[in-house]
Amino acid sequence: MVVKFILGAPCVMMLLIRKWRRRHLAMDQNVEEFLQSNSFLPIRYSYSNIKKITSGLKDKLGEGGYGSVFKGTLRSGRVVAVKILKKGKTNGQDFISEVATIGRIHHVNVVELIGYCFESSKQALVYDFMFNGSLDKHIFSREQGLSLECKEVYEIALGVARGIEYLHRGCDVQILHFDIKPHNILLDRDFTPKVSDFGLARLYPTDYNTVSLTNARGTLGYMAPELVFKNLGGVSYKADVYSFGKLLMEMASKRKNGDAVSKYSSQIYFPLWVHDQLSEGLEFIVEEVSEEERRIIKKMVIVALWCIQWNPSDCPSMRKVLEMLEGEVDNLQISPKPLFYPVEMSIRDDGTWTNEGNDAISTPSTSEITYGDSHLDYISNGIAQA
Repeated sequence: MVVKFILGAPCVMMLLIRKWRRRHLAMDQNVEEFLQSNSFLPIRYSYSNIKKITSGLKDKLGEGGYGSVFKGTLRSGRVVAVKILKKGKTNGQDFISEVATIGRIHHVNVVELIGYCFESSKQALVYDFMFNGSLDKHIFSREQGLSLECKEVYEIALGVARGIEYLHRGCDVQILHFDIKPHNILLDRDFTPKVSDFGLARLYPTDYNTVSLTNARGTLGYMAPELVFKNLGGVSYKADVYSFGKLLMEMASKRKNGDAVSKYSSQIYFPLWVHDQLSEGLEFIVEEVSEEERRIIKKMVIVALWCIQWNPSDCPSMRKVLEMLEGEVDNLQISPKPLFYPVEMSIRDDGTWTNEGNDAISTPSTSEITYGDSHLDYISNGIAQA
């Protein structure tokens, strides 16, 4: 029996390896067919070019589950950021999503994809380098020189809203981002915001009011409830509106939404507290600010509260969000009180939801994406189908 196992184990391993290779070769072939059949794509670089651009992958800017980002310089002198994807992690999925979306977009508030590399196990994306990094380090940091003035934050919020509105209504397809959060908003030398990281994005026809997804996607704390709770109806562009609302609230308050308001109210969800203060005509801005800044913060908070309504039908479109942000705060009404899913809970340090007297509910921070061959066929036509 033992001898049979010893003799059979290598055969099983060989079969598994061959199956894995066939699957990856098929995926590579599908990606290559997509790249060959689309004329809108940016410059294609060889991997040797990528190594030259980054001086041999010398200056690493960061690393995550997707791969690593390196600083580089083109022959023209243009400074770029090169994202090298982990092949085993993405299976070509993030690569296709980003190339299929950003490759066709040209907007001042969306990061520009300059080029890409696809050589089977070597996959890279080349973007403009953002000298001021991501928004999160500016709105949450207390370091000298990193914190932004109120007017700067407001202008960034407007830029992000314009970028998302363009994704929803400004292209020949409807692009849903599904991962709007401070870390995915990049700032250039002039602090112009750029929506980035389209690894979870999907493309749909512009006349689709709701879309079909086989699984939830997004980041804990910014994910719309309809992505988790199917009884709220179909998923739509309102999922991005919800995420923008969570982002906007954090920009206005310069604090994470899950932070306790005080040491005596550790179970209070910050947007609920702000809504109660506004509804009762009480002050919620604790810092010393000018009257103009006070009005800007109040406007951002009111708009954010409208965006994070539980029912998607109660959330405004991004066009309406822009209209409210650009208008006068005196013309805005207070929204209904937002809910905090699964119920009014707070977030533990380990990433679980918790409520007094109830067990914690574990929720993944980022969902998996699944693509089949048919998905790639639809993407090549500019339309993503679940």
